Amino acid sequence: MESRDRQAQEPRGRQQGNSAAQAAALVAAARQTRLTGRATLLAVVICAIALSLAYPIREYIAQRQQIDQLTAEHQAISAQLKALAAEKAKLSQAQYVEQQAEDKLHMCFPREQCYEIVSGQPKSAAAAAPAHHGSPWYDKLWHSVQRADSEPAR
Repeated sequence: MESRDRQAQEPRGRQQGNSAAQAAALVAAARQTRLTGRATLLAVVICAIALSLAYPIREYIAQRQQIDQLTAEHQAISAQLKALAAEKAKLSQAQYVEQQAEDKLHMCFPREQCYEIVSGQPKSAAAAAPAHHGSPWYDKLWHSVQRADSEPAR
């Protein structure tokens, strides 16, 4: 009878030991995942700092982009200014102006006789006759309207 009592008590003891170990493990797990007051306060402070810095950082980045854009525009305008200054220097020379007037405007000085040789053929076939691709769009539109009027109603 004594052996039966021991056998009956052993499973209970094991169950109690197992349940005590499980409870201790649950308490330890709960303590590991539970936030303390200091940790919560630290998280709130970090979030507040991050939120207070977000807007100024965004504005800083936007201003840097605007500065980069304006710098690129300044460089383009400076290059254009240099090109215009070079052209102004060319146009201040009488010889260059005379050459341009003669080449582009076909002008000549008062006591000179200028001749322009015109051949019977144009310089290029594309410049002589523009390509004619059928009738214009408005003509096609008008013909489609007339066809629609002439078709019998269904």
